[in-house]
Amino acid sequence: QVQLVESGGGLVQAGGSLKVSCAASGRTFTGAMGWFRQAPGKEREFVGAIRGSTVYYAESVKGRFTISRDGAKLTLYLQMNSLQPEDTAVYYCATGAVYGENYYQSGKYPYWGQGTQVTVSS
Repeated sequence: QVQLVESGGGLVQAGGSLKVSCAASGRTFTGAMGWFRQAPGKEREFVGAIRGSTVYYAESVKGRFTISRDGAKLTLYLQMNSLQPEDTAVYYCATGAVYGENYYQSGKYPYWGQGTQVTVSS
């Protein structure tokens, strides 16, 4: 069984920064680990993912957000800079046996954290 626990969300002013973490326990995978977000009334959307040493980002966050993880793959990080009100959402991490070009598809990830709220005020 896999457990993912996000932390580090909060309230920040526009232009500010925030770093959220995702601690993984139990079984680990060699496939992708991803970050997704869901704003009220919207569908869950891809933020970014890391697979091996390759990192992928959604166009909307490229250049502002950075994904990293520790060497043991037990903690995934999302550093968010230049935050804007449109970044307000619940942020989720996800993992599983996700390989190939499926890293951006939320439905391919079987394991999810509970989410952490990020609110950006204008």
